[in-house]
Amino acid sequence: MKYGSIAGVNKPVSRLVLGTMIISIQDRERSFDLLDAALEMGCTTLDTAHVYAGGNSERGIGQWMQERGNREQVVIISKGCHHNADRRRVTPFDLAADLHDSLARLQTDYIDLYLLHRDDPALPVGPIVEAFNEHLAAGRIRAFGGSNWTHQRIAEANEYAAKHGLTPFTVSQPNYGLAEQVQDPWGPGCVTLSGPANREARAWYEATQMPVFAYSSLGRGFFSGRITRANLPETRALLDKACLTAYCHEVNLQRLDRAWELAGEKGVTVPQLALAYVLTSPMNVFPLVGAARREELAENVASLDIALTPQERAWLDLESDSRE
Repeated sequence: MKYGSIAGVNKPVSRLVLGTMIISIQDRERSFDLLDAALEMGCTTLDTAHVYAGGNSERGIGQWMQERGNREQVVIISKGCHHNADRRRVTPFDLAADLHDSLARLQTDYIDLYLLHRDDPALPVGPIVEAFNEHLAAGRIRAFGGSNWTHQRIAEANEYAAKHGLTPFTVSQPNYGLAEQVQDPWGPGCVTLSGPANREARAWYEATQMPVFAYSSLGRGFFSGRITRANLPETRALLDKACLTAYCHEVNLQRLDRAWELAGEKGVTVPQLALAYVLTSPMNVFPLVGAARREELAENVASLDIALTPQERAWLDLESDSRE
């Protein structure tokens, strides 16, 4: 495993982050086995959220940490303030409510990295920055940031923090991967760095080196290694609605064709190559992976050792017709 660092978090942060949407107290044995495997492989960073599995993802992680006695070995990322069917929820009140729920479920008195799951651009950034700083001062969180916040809104928040002597956002969690997000997978409000339309955003992250915790880094199964252009009609049933909506488009099938070709030449799998594309970005990226079994996670970890040249990355992303 390779590691990076996050301002405010006094532990090494694994370059691969295990996404835990499938972790649940209702599937305790399988969940605990996967979490044990992650720690054994050095994947010490876990990403969860207030809304995952109706709270059971956080409860499962909390029970696992309590039984294993390993809280200080683990970096926990959690997220709150997701909108619901009734209203947009990016307020100091919702932040406090969701954070206290998450602390109770995780059976811990602090969360290493706490993120806003969504943004509400209609609201000013000041109150939320101030609220985050209050939780930081109280020791409930060690660092904070935004998921699905544009880089412009993060810059605005950090300008407010600098002007008022407050701690700024230190990380961001947008979508990023080889698959271009052609349509929003879950309705308006998702933010992606992938594809030609987002060059300006990628340039900002490259210049600032703000850590990017990239979700759906394998296109929600599009680059799982089970999908090809030829078998897509039969394998569509393996893919969830978000993948079908966002990634199953011709422009990504062209990228998939190239991924299969280059993976074969390098003797690696398609998901390993797609993760290597993310890991070799000039941005400071920590990809989230949604492994369901030990074997999948081990395969993902091996991607850390795959080198890609800038020319190969550009060819994979359809920016060039040559790898030379």
